[in-house]
Amino acid sequence: MPIKINEIFYSVQGESLFSGMPCIFIRLTGCNLRCSYCDTAYAYHEGRDRTIQGIEGDINIYACDLVLVTGGEPLMQHDTQDLIHRLVERGYRVLLETNGSYSLEHINEKCIKIVDIKCPSSNEEGSTKLANIQQLGPMDQLKFVVGDRGDYEYAVKVLESCCGGIPGERIFFSPVSGRLDPAELASWILRDSLKARVQLQLHKIIWPGDIRGR
Repeated sequence: MPIKINEIFYSVQGESLFSGMPCIFIRLTGCNLRCSYCDTAYAYHEGRDRTIQGIEGDINIYACDLVLVTGGEPLMQHDTQDLIHRLVERGYRVLLETNGSYSLEHINEKCIKIVDIKCPSSNEEGSTKLANIQQLGPMDQLKFVVGDRGDYEYAVKVLESCCGGIPGERIFFSPVSGRLDPAELASWILRDSLKARVQLQLHKIIWPGDIRGR
């Protein structure tokens, strides 16, 4: 079956442990959430149907082996797991960015999963299936987008309750742009000796104001 693709582009990875690395982005259409700070609302509906073979042809033009499958929420589309498996088999290093509201059980084990756990100010608190955390492997990562002190405290509680096996270098706290000063978030983490990384969206620093294709 075809997969609905919003955009495919080549840029610098702005988040995760791969921040700063050249990367091919495959953005799928559709999202089951409506986060208050969403900066990719254009991906809710816009897109065109592509076969997996067609997607492979689209990305073969880039001399890059790092691929991010993102959205929207990529796991809304059933065949996303087949796309990921195909890319892994073709030798790509595949990252999956997901809100964690769908099961990760059948995702290729070589795919590096980045789970964005929704905090209260997103207006989607509770949408992430925390049971997915138990399925994460040694290379997988967690992200908390933090808009205020309440979000920070919520994230700390999640870490304490179900994330004990994940090392701090794979846990990211990212401030919502325009809502929370990164220095304030950093001060909270330092004061609490929290084992987590402060993460800024590198692509927005390099290309301020640009939204699509970056």
